[in-house]
Amino acid sequence: MSDEDLRETVERVGAGFDLGEYEIEAYLAVLQHGKLTASELAERTDIPQPRVYDTARSLGDRGLVELRESRPMTIVAIDPSEAFEALREDFTTMVGALEDAYTAPARDAEAVSLVKSRSTILRYVENVIADAEFELVCSLTPSLLERFADDLAAAKDRGVSIDLVVTPSADAPDPEDFDYSRVATTARGRRGVTTPVIAVADGAYSVYATQDAVRDNPEKYGVIFDRSALGFLVSGFFGTVIWTTADTLLHEDGATVPLPRSYASVRRCVKDLRGLEGDVYATVRGRDVLTGDQRVDRGRVVETSFEETEQVAAFVLESNGSRVSVGGRVAAHEDVEAHEITLALEAPPEV
Repeated sequence: MSDEDLRETVERVGAGFDLGEYEIEAYLAVLQHGKLTASELAERTDIPQPRVYDTARSLGDRGLVELRESRPMTIVAIDPSEAFEALREDFTTMVGALEDAYTAPARDAEAVSLVKSRSTILRYVENVIADAEFELVCSLTPSLLERFADDLAAAKDRGVSIDLVVTPSADAPDPEDFDYSRVATTARGRRGVTTPVIAVADGAYSVYATQDAVRDNPEKYGVIFDRSALGFLVSGFFGTVIWTTADTLLHEDGATVPLPRSYASVRRCVKDLRGLEGDVYATVRGRDVLTGDQRVDRGRVVETSFEETEQVAAFVLESNGSRVSVGGRVAAHEDVEAHEITLALEAPPEV
């Protein structure tokens, strides 16, 4: 489709949907009754009598109703599937042409975006959930939980481990009425409307927004972190501030953790390690705490450290007779800052 044809199609679709308040009211009234005279239309709507004929003729010109020029004039409903058929075809053609013309913006390394549009923030939340490969953390309002329930369920079905906070907890769906096991590995409620909306995929791709921002307050904002070197800040904030103060347990999977499993959060990893029996092996991709060099360590897990506040979590690998301590992001006391951890039985997993 040429640029000129595409422009004409967009204009045609826009005009087809550009109905005014009176036109919408008249159209719905005629659809509900099948046919109405002009005087009947005026009686059943708030359209001023002098505007009734102009409104009806506008709908007739758009092909949405049939006008019978009898005395009195009668406005007859047309089956919507027939009335909108041409417009639907134009719309389908337009979307295909727009997709062909669309150039996806490249993500720059370490990119950070500040957005204020509610629809944009919600689109990024949806993208983060869809991008999660093995770990997802979310803080959502009850209405956003309802909106993204199917997306969360799809992520869990593909093996993603999900920590979910619903806030404010007083408005969270009752576990007897809502199946939290479908959308989360563990779900908690947190008191207060000050809790931000958060979504982090695999400790990297993340969204942070105020609740006011997702209610379309133009003075509020959302921040998008596209890369882990900055996105982990949101994950760390969630783990140490949001999750640890979410006091209402809504759901927790009781099944044994299936291995192999990957983690972006050392906190989550250590919590699972403490519930596993027998020898467990790990492969850790991260960087040396002293030199900053990238490194990969493999070995058997021989020790874990964990505080119930969840502010301290680490473990020790034994490999070839040496011991390597592993911490989370910005670790200082351990040997390795872990970026991705994979656990398995019998031998260190290949990643």
